Amino acid sequence: MIVKKLDEFRFRIDSSRVKVYSNSRMMDIMKGDETLKQALNASHLPGLVEDVIVMPDGHEGYGFPVGGVAAFDADDGIISPGAVGYDINCGVRVILTSFRHSEIKGSIGRLLDSLFTNVPSGVGSKNNIGFGEADLKRVSEEGIGYLIEKGYGFDSDPKFIEEGGFMEGADFGAVSSFAKKRGLNQIGTLGAGNHFLELQKVEQLFDERTAEAFGLFRDQVVVMVHTGSRGFGHQICTDYLMELAEYRSRKGIALEDPELSYAYVGSKEAESYIKAMKCAVNFAFSNRQLITDSVRRSFEKVFGKGADEMGMQVLYDVAHNIVKLEEHKVGGSRKKLYVHRKGATRSLPKGSKDVPKSYISFGQPVLIPGSMGTASYILCGAEGALDETFGSACHGAGRVMSRHRALREIPQSRTFESMEQKGIELRIKSRKLVSEEAEWVYKDIDDVVGVVSGAGLASLVSRNVPIGVVKG
Repeated sequence: MIVKKLDEFRFRIDSSRVKVYSNSRMMDIMKGDETLKQALNASHLPGLVEDVIVMPDGHEGYGFPVGGVAAFDADDGIISPGAVGYDINCGVRVILTSFRHSEIKGSIGRLLDSLFTNVPSGVGSKNNIGFGEADLKRVSEEGIGYLIEKGYGFDSDPKFIEEGGFMEGADFGAVSSFAKKRGLNQIGTLGAGNHFLELQKVEQLFDERTAEAFGLFRDQVVVMVHTGSRGFGHQICTDYLMELAEYRSRKGIALEDPELSYAYVGSKEAESYIKAMKCAVNFAFSNRQLITDSVRRSFEKVFGKGADEMGMQVLYDVAHNIVKLEEHKVGGSRKKLYVHRKGATRSLPKGSKDVPKSYISFGQPVLIPGSMGTASYILCGAEGALDETFGSACHGAGRVMSRHRALREIPQSRTFESMEQKGIELRIKSRKLVSEEAEWVYKDIDDVVGVVSGAGLASLVSRNVPIGVVKG
């Protein structure tokens, strides 16, 4: 496989329809696994418009690389669950506070204890808030509006969530009974794996004017939540991959990798998947909404003030595993496309219609979490993303080491010592995750964000460092 370097931040695989955003060091990492091969496989899918794009955090996934973006013609293209991923609408939310770290430094331990109690975490974690299947149906079809109606949040919250926290066209009837059973008690839970809830300190500002518009200031305490649709979304993806395996057999479709199974736009199978996927999208937005409510209650308990008094507004919430019908400029004209983002975050510049009104003169907040013990970034959407990546940027750091290898090679003590030296407090359900999610199993987040910024896909606003971490 020949990889051509186009410039400092862009590469192309030979003469293929695969474009990679990276630097030379991270490109060497991608060459060491199946990332590039998976992108090449995806580039042969029917109805592909322009290139398959791999972001700098790209790494091997199931069928389609994590950190990948692919757009298909809305009339004769395809829909591929594998190019969305199992954790549908895994995403990130940032909640602001009016506190400086220096003001509440002595309360971080108590705050983490309260968060660890109020936000169920870990494999199979459940939230016993008394929701039945009728509530799950309304959440799946109505998104966070139903929760706001029931008192779980501020009326202003939907304005600062991608899609307003709700995708129209979800149909609970397209979801299997097993997926419903798995999701029933999981709304409002963090889960495990790479998901987390972090207290962060705004360490550095790169763009004071945009930071002020986003409500950010130096030494500020903010809360970052990273989680998705839990077992509900995972089962929906599993169910439809099985259904599309049968579809593939009936249609005589040959694929390099069955995880790339697809259905043509307009087919019954594609339409059913989209309806079910939207249920998972709405579930995930609602999951992060209920966690936000738990975060606010934890702050209220510790500090004895109302969440609104403490400035606990949502800065933004963005998905990074999703397929959406969008309009983009292709070859000089506007076209409707089904844009698949798997481990990629939407990045829209100022003036875009889907940017919240408060940010319209600046651009969409782009939320990029780091790994446990390392920095996270808040960026702002840039024009270059619309020109080159269908309005997309990276979604995180990107793994470089499997979980099994991490367990073998990284002792828990190494992570605990590193976090202690950095002054980061940790609350964790499974000590196994201390090795599996250690900072050394991921790419350098500064490198990843440097490529996105250098390539003009998003612009830097703030660098945040963790002061407390809650994990499953």
